[in-house]
Amino acid sequence: MAKRNHPRRGSMAFSPRKRANRPFGHVKSWPTTDASEVRVQGFAGWKAGMTHILARDMNPRSTSAGQEIRVPVTVVECPKMRILGVRGYEMTPYGMQARGEVWAEAEQIADAFPELFKRLPERKEHDASKHFTNLEQADLCEVRLIVATQPHTLASVSTKVPDVMEMGLTGGSMGEQLAWAKEKLGEEYSFADAFEEGAMTDIVAITKGYGWQGVIKRFGGKLQSHKNSKKRRQHGNMGAFGDGYVRKTIRQGGQTGYHQRTEYNKRVLRVANPEDHSITPAGGFLHYGEVKSDYILVKGSVPGPAKRLIRFRDATRAPSTVHDYEITYVSTASKQGA
Repeated sequence: MAKRNHPRRGSMAFSPRKRANRPFGHVKSWPTTDASEVRVQGFAGWKAGMTHILARDMNPRSTSAGQEIRVPVTVVECPKMRILGVRGYEMTPYGMQARGEVWAEAEQIADAFPELFKRLPERKEHDASKHFTNLEQADLCEVRLIVATQPHTLASVSTKVPDVMEMGLTGGSMGEQLAWAKEKLGEEYSFADAFEEGAMTDIVAITKGYGWQGVIKRFGGKLQSHKNSKKRRQHGNMGAFGDGYVRKTIRQGGQTGYHQRTEYNKRVLRVANPEDHSITPAGGFLHYGEVKSDYILVKGSVPGPAKRLIRFRDATRAPSTVHDYEITYVSTASKQGA
């Protein structure tokens, strides 16, 4: 229930507050690095739920240095993704634009990935070598991979149609990145191929949706006095009398949640497999079930409800120093109060 004695809240920086176009986030930029080896800069997985761990604090300047501390973590199931193609970008007077793309042969992925053609048309006449030659001769400024999720490998997600997205490449020259992509075309790659355990990542996801909500829940506005005869869960007025219209800066009711948000510097505490480290709690994760594929533990919370597709990328604002940690216990107690 809202209160009458808290300050005005609600940022107008996120505008317009409308529903996201797709159920997974869109990464608008990929950070540049000076790495010598070529590697993928992103991955995607499904949020399973939350639990907690006990970890030894290795920060010598911390008040709990050397002690076990309780850390909340989010479990994200990350089965392998498949590389479908490579796309090259060049810089033009109108900004960065796609120069061309190369797709894997249909026969190369049709047997192992039949659900893909529910999302994309089957390219039966595609000369990959010719398109690669065009990319190698072009003046490219960035190379990205076209990858797809594989939800058919999961038991907890109802949909089996894959989602197709772009992933950035870093390291080496443009020619080395094209050669690496040509070698990996049509193959799978795992989360461990993109990120190391303990790495800092940025998470791009769609928040939990609440539909249309009033101004009190949407922006945390104050309740009117009980002496108000007409309304309590609305603002007192809609702006100045002389304007003759309602300004867009006035907080009003509308779509709440289901927005794309990016959280910076989320740490990957563990990259594991259920066979080596069991993570599913007694009774399964609420609204998700059992984790049967590769998973990761992310420190803290992650946007969105269970079964929401979460995207990871290299941290763009990574801190200069990150202290080590030592996980001593991972809770698998029931999340259903049993």
